[in-house]
Amino acid sequence: MTSKPIRAIVVGGTGYTGAELVRLVLGHPSLDLVSIVGNQTAGQAVGDVLPSLRGVVGGVVQTFDADVIAEQADVAFCALPHAASAKAVSALRQRGQKVFDLSADFRFDDLSVYETWYGKHPVPELLPEAVYGLVELHREELRDADLIAVPGCYPTAATLALAPLVKNALVRPEGLVVDAKSGVSGAGRALSSATHFPETAEGVRPYKAGAHRHGPEIEQELSRLAGAPLSITFVPHLVPMTRGILATCYAQPANSGVTAAACTEAARALYAGSPSVHVLDEGQHPDTLSVRGSNRVHLGYAQGRDGGTIIAMSAIDNLVKGASGQAIQCLNVRFGLDEGAGLLAPAQWP
Repeated sequence: MTSKPIRAIVVGGTGYTGAELVRLVLGHPSLDLVSIVGNQTAGQAVGDVLPSLRGVVGGVVQTFDADVIAEQADVAFCALPHAASAKAVSALRQRGQKVFDLSADFRFDDLSVYETWYGKHPVPELLPEAVYGLVELHREELRDADLIAVPGCYPTAATLALAPLVKNALVRPEGLVVDAKSGVSGAGRALSSATHFPETAEGVRPYKAGAHRHGPEIEQELSRLAGAPLSITFVPHLVPMTRGILATCYAQPANSGVTAAACTEAARALYAGSPSVHVLDEGQHPDTLSVRGSNRVHLGYAQGRDGGTIIAMSAIDNLVKGASGQAIQCLNVRFGLDEGAGLLAPAQWP
C-alpha cells in the first residue's frame, strides 16, 4: 500500500487519450498530476491546448525531458505514437522510471510480429521487461511490473469477450470472427479526411478488413489462453459517434453441450470480483451508450438457432477501458491500491 500521493506525469497529454488520462488522474484519490508533456504544443498554455482544462490546470505544456520527469514523478504515462513512444519509454526506464505505455511498442512477445505490423522496433531489448496490461488476465504479473504495455482498444473488447470461451475450451479455436465498430476518437486527434465530420457523420464503413494491426494482438492473448496458436478474422468498422467500441464475436461451440448460459457462467467465473467487467443476463445486449465515459465493460452471450454459433458481445469506451482508464487500473494494481480507485463513476447517460 502507499500513503503519499503518487506523482504522475502524462507524456503526450494533449491528444484524446492523453487528455482522458489527465482527466482521470485529476479525479483519482491517490494521484497528483505534476505536469502535462507535449511535443508540438510545448510552451502553450494547457487551457489553450485542452479547453476542457481551463480553470482546472494552469501553466504550460512541458517539453519532454527524461531527467526532469524522473526527478519530479513516481510514474509516467506515455501516450505517444508508436516508435516515438518506445524511445521515450527507453529514456525513462534508463532512469528507473515506472512507465505505463499506451502505444503498441511493448505489447508483443514476438519481435517479428511487431515489426511485421509496425516497422523496426527502436529498443527491442526492453520487450522482455514489459507486462501486458489487461488486468483481468494478467493481474498477478502486474503487481511488480515497472513497464506496463496498456492494451489496444479493439483487443480489449474482443479479448475480454472471447477469453472465457477460449480458456474453458467452450468453443473451437478455428473459425473465430471478430466484427467490431469504433467511434471516431479511436483514430486520434490529428486531422484526416477519413475522420472529417462530413465523411463520417452519415455512414458506417469497414476498414483494413482482415489486415488491421490489432488482429495479431488479439491472437496473441487468445493463443496464450488456448495453449496453442490460433488465428481470427478481424473486421473493424468506423461508426458516426465520438466514443465507444462494440465487438460482436462469432465462434463455433466445441460440442453440443455448449450453450449461451454456459458461456455466461464461464465469463462470470473468470471475471468474478472485477470492478470493471459486468456480464449481462441472457437476452440482454451490450450498448456503447451504457458504458460511455466509464471504465466499465458490458459482456453478453447468445447462440444461434439449434445450438449453433456462439455470439460473444462486448461494449467499452475506447478512450477509457480501451486506453486511459485501463492504464489507471494497471496503476492501481501495481501500487496495491483498490483496483477500482478513481474508476468507479458510472457511464455518462444519456
